[in-house]
Amino acid sequence: MTVKELIEKRAKVWEAAKNFVDTHEDNNGNLSAEDSATYERMENEINELTNSIERQQRAERIEQELSKPVNTPIKARPAAGNDTEEKKGRASDEYKKAMLNAMRSNFRQISDVLQEGVDSDGGYLVPEEYDKRLIDVLEEENIMRGLATKITTSGQHKINIAATKPAAAWIEEKGELTFGDATFDQIFMDAYKLHVAIKVTEELLYDSAFNLESYIITQFGRALGNAEEDAFLNGDGKGKPVGIFAKTGGGHVLSTLSAALKADDMLDLVYGLKRPYRKKASFIMNDATLAIIRKLKDNNGAYIWQPSYQAGEPDRVLGYTVHTSAFAPTDAISFGDYSYYNIGDRGTRSFAELRELFAGNGMIGYVAKERVDGKLILPEAIQIMKMKADKTAG
Repeated sequence: MTVKELIEKRAKVWEAAKNFVDTHEDNNGNLSAEDSATYERMENEINELTNSIERQQRAERIEQELSKPVNTPIKARPAAGNDTEEKKGRASDEYKKAMLNAMRSNFRQISDVLQEGVDSDGGYLVPEEYDKRLIDVLEEENIMRGLATKITTSGQHKINIAATKPAAAWIEEKGELTFGDATFDQIFMDAYKLHVAIKVTEELLYDSAFNLESYIITQFGRALGNAEEDAFLNGDGKGKPVGIFAKTGGGHVLSTLSAALKADDMLDLVYGLKRPYRKKASFIMNDATLAIIRKLKDNNGAYIWQPSYQAGEPDRVLGYTVHTSAFAPTDAISFGDYSYYNIGDRGTRSFAELRELFAGNGMIGYVAKERVDGKLILPEAIQIMKMKADKTAG
């Protein structure tokens, strides 16, 4: 089935599930054991269709990437001069080829091209094209990199924040002016080191048919992306960034529920966020939490979760986009404008080789390192709702 057909089928199953619940609930809103089992089967079918949709969408993206032409036909007439801007430094094709040759030759074939980074400095800087593709992998695997504001720093980065703002006041004719002092706070972006290491057999390394470049980018990107997302959501600032769910430095805790989650609690969370931040706001929650929210109804009996009916469109709750992460806590939901979370990348990423460490078993290690920090600049831009430990839908 095509993606469009799967989405249409999921929508029909969801409508059938809603109608089933509406027609089989008793006066207290409960289902019998048999009806509950039937509804769970419908819900499992929705989950399976969702997984199939996401899987086919990923496959389509891969097909599109692989179908791009290797060589672009020349359509312009030959010119006397070369108008193409020459790439220099880490962006050049020469640097990229030199890096691959160095990796395949145990860094014995070191060209002067690689002077952009030296091994004594902790590893050779990755080519600029690699770095962009690695960042693309990080953004695909890491929801926060797609929502936050990213900056590149060369040293400790200082951000000024207005702590107090002057207030306007009415005065009578010829009355004295009153002056308010605007004060400012400062937040410093540091750089915490994150690394990932993989082992490659010598046979694969020297096999020209093995796409070493693609393997390293994918493996390093996925590992770094997962570690980053965990820190951007839950980090406590001790040797890692401060996450949005952190007790200190995270989002503002709007409420802590003492009873089971209800639809009205979600409304309180949405409208507990100031109106200017709601323009670009979205939810971040764990998949287990979304499973609870999908069963909630408003006072009119309508489900507050709205599945996507169009390819590429996200699911929504109360009209706002929902982002799920396996690293989000199961006892909290965040809602806000995540562009006020700043991610600071210190410089670029680097590679280093560890050959002697695994020489005994015929393997070669590679280490990728980066330095990054993340902080929420305005806590009021993200509201957090803490849930009761026993999360049963109301």
